[in-house]
Amino acid sequence: MNVKGLCLAILFRGDTTGYDIRKASSEGDYSYFAEASFGSIYPALNRLEAEELVTCRLEPQEGKPARKVYSITDAGRQAFLEELSQPPKPDVFRSGFLLVAIYAKLLGPKVIEKALDLRLEQLNEELNCMTECKDKCSPDETNYDPLIAAAGEWTRRYGAHVITASIAYLKENRAQLMAIANGELPIDLSGKLAV
Repeated sequence: MNVKGLCLAILFRGDTTGYDIRKASSEGDYSYFAEASFGSIYPALNRLEAEELVTCRLEPQEGKPARKVYSITDAGRQAFLEELSQPPKPDVFRSGFLLVAIYAKLLGPKVIEKALDLRLEQLNEELNCMTECKDKCSPDETNYDPLIAAAGEWTRRYGAHVITASIAYLKENRAQLMAIANGELPIDLSGKLAV
């Protein structure tokens, strides 16, 4: 999904500011769906407004400049649903950790042990974030739809399952990567070479 689609997805839930869209896309509920830099959100919102897919109003703030609040239009809702109806592109998975793992033999056990510990820490933080999000995110009572809430929970559990599987794999197979880092062929639990 592109940045315009991500903005429409967030606005589909209700009116919000560009700042809140950036926050939702970088550290909130929508950070798992597409990457959107701060510098890409406002140009996308401007294009959406020019295409009449969103509207923008200024809300005064005491002691501060007025803030821009964006709303999705009916045409924006339709465009968003049409975009979602297209076959999704394959998920993109990139991992600096896996690049380190490929070169375990050259990096040695200290570097690999540190990389494994850090990756497990990062995955546990992601899992905790998903749990906290579930606990913190109460539905907006004005726009609450139980089916959308159920789909959101299904999606959250899917993500948690993927992360949990990664954690389990790293814990169960840590010794194999450490063996490679020590210049040894790894042995699996049955005593066979694990390659």
